[in-house]
Amino acid sequence: MLGLKRKKPTTAQLREQIADLARRNRTAPDLENERELIRLRHQLGIRLLEEAPSAPQHPDPAGAAPPASDELPDVALADLTPELLRAGILRDGCVLVRGLIGRDDALALAADIERGFIERAKAVESVPHDHAYYDEFVPDPRYPEVQVRPWVLTGGGLLAADCPHACFRMLELFEGAGIPRLVEAYLGEPPMLTFEKTTLRKADPSVSGAWHQDGHFMGPVRALNLWLSLSRCGDEAPGLDVVPRRLDELVAAGEEGAFLDYQVSDATAAVAAEPKRVLRPIFEPGDALLFDDLFLHQTASDPAMPNPRYAVESWFFGGSSFPDYAPIAV
Repeated sequence: MLGLKRKKPTTAQLREQIADLARRNRTAPDLENERELIRLRHQLGIRLLEEAPSAPQHPDPAGAAPPASDELPDVALADLTPELLRAGILRDGCVLVRGLIGRDDALALAADIERGFIERAKAVESVPHDHAYYDEFVPDPRYPEVQVRPWVLTGGGLLAADCPHACFRMLELFEGAGIPRLVEAYLGEPPMLTFEKTTLRKADPSVSGAWHQDGHFMGPVRALNLWLSLSRCGDEAPGLDVVPRRLDELVAAGEEGAFLDYQVSDATAAVAAEPKRVLRPIFEPGDALLFDDLFLHQTASDPAMPNPRYAVESWFFGGSSFPDYAPIAV
């Protein structure tokens, strides 16, 4: 009948649509399917924000901890529990997981990222390009006009939602590794990625790092970052410098000599690491680092390094304390 509003799908129906479309796309990849999956995940994210719990809790870390080490201890994916993840973050500021995804899968996703950079460059020059690898996503009108693309480009990144095929592959790998279930148990509520803070990265050795805690510019959130290396880095390509201990608050930033108001000085980072020291781990393709918004780190680059580093930076947030970003459900 004319004039009747179409009934919105329920949360369960949106999840069912996503699962069905993802199954079909695994056997017959299709650009329209991959575009629609991003759109559906965005709509589900909006619904989850409306249904967010009021007082979620982290898991109890009592009795769970990674092994003690002067370096960052390795944790195997099979041993990673929400309790151990919480204990590791509260002790070391982060948890290092070796082989979160397979090496071949990591290298294949890195190749997708490289292709995405190529296709974006064509789009910027207004020449024909492959939309499977670069197709700018437009969030729901309730979210502000996207302003982050120039900044992300300058920083050596590509928004995952702007690369439909790589975004699909990334989320499939997350699902295969059990990441959505792990993060939900860690946050105590359904996790969501965001359009603005899920980034496919290609870090050139010439780009210098800047010490920072992401909490300086995200505000009060319930968050967990999965930083996934897709190439060997830390020696032959830029990796991460990390302060391997828990910081319970934001340290001083924007001090004299800083280029950015959230940038932390080398001296402050060194003091924050005490009684430990700043570390530069070596990552292999498929290794991951999990940390929250208080973790102090920077890109570890050196112009003498011969290779760029490919990685995924994917911030998960709980709807109970969500930043001013466009949600994407997982």
